[in-house]
Amino acid sequence: MTVLAIETSCDETSAAVVRDGEVLSSVVSSQIKLHAEYGGVVPELAVREHLRNLMPVAETALREAGIGADRIHAVAATQGPGLPSALMVGLKAGQAMAFALRKPFIGIHHHEAHLYSPWITGTPPRADFDKFQPNVSLIVSGGHTMLVHVEEELKHRVLGSTVDDAAGECFDKVGKLIGLAYPAGPEIDRLAEQGNPEAYDFPRPLLNDSNDDFSFSGLKTSVRYFLRDHPHLLEDAQAIRNLCASVQAAIVEVLVKKTIRAAKRLRMRCVTASGGVTCNRALRRELASACGRAGFLLRLAEWNLCTDNAAMIGILAERKLLRGEAQPGYDAEIAPGLQLA
Repeated sequence: MTVLAIETSCDETSAAVVRDGEVLSSVVSSQIKLHAEYGGVVPELAVREHLRNLMPVAETALREAGIGADRIHAVAATQGPGLPSALMVGLKAGQAMAFALRKPFIGIHHHEAHLYSPWITGTPPRADFDKFQPNVSLIVSGGHTMLVHVEEELKHRVLGSTVDDAAGECFDKVGKLIGLAYPAGPEIDRLAEQGNPEAYDFPRPLLNDSNDDFSFSGLKTSVRYFLRDHPHLLEDAQAIRNLCASVQAAIVEVLVKKTIRAAKRLRMRCVTASGGVTCNRALRRELASACGRAGFLLRLAEWNLCTDNAAMIGILAERKLLRGEAQPGYDAEIAPGLQLA
């Protein structure tokens, strides 16, 4: 089976071709430079870029895969969650393609696709579902942080999620307080590598709570007041590195400890992690270390599959089609606030 997949949930236009579990091509057009000038994603600009880039990106994906449109068996696109106008571009384009080709169309939940991205590995990337096992999955992206119990393939339940700021939002908002360009997460990661994570003591919100929810708004506020009282630190390059390392350490500790705690409680032997913030080197290191101590298998999404991409959309769509769990439809609507069941 060959699936053409489209992803336009936020600020990256992506198309991929998946066949029999293998990613034949994956093309991503990023808008980071465009939105950096405004310190965040501007929906109107994101839509304009999606409209401009979607067809060239899809054509490139088909060309790199060596597949003609007549050989596509199904089309998939992200249905939600995401920016409404951005989702609309990809979903309606996908439906139009499927209708013109007289092929099924599948709307995919963006976070559910993240759940299975850690099982896509190798060169070329291929879904490794033969090794799949039940797991506790940490999804940590720009706007979402959640823990999910994946009981079996395509069966899962959310354990906890963000009650205010997600981890990625905290990175970006702290970066703005420091004066870093958007998106601040990668820059904080870079600066933190040369900083002292114990230089400043910031709160670890909900770390010791019995629930699996996350909250990073208080951490961001703590940094704000800390800088208000110590403005001179922003004039010292090493102090900024220490600040980045200390903030990052607080975020990572919460993510790692709550994930490991949930896995132990549910008696899981496997932990997975995905989403854009999973590119953070400290998070990957600490998760690997904690899982090693606990005797857990750790599956991390590959770097290029952590951020928004159509490859994971296509892999999940094909899996759903093969298992008869997809609900094809040309009349599906976008679902910006779609919850992961």
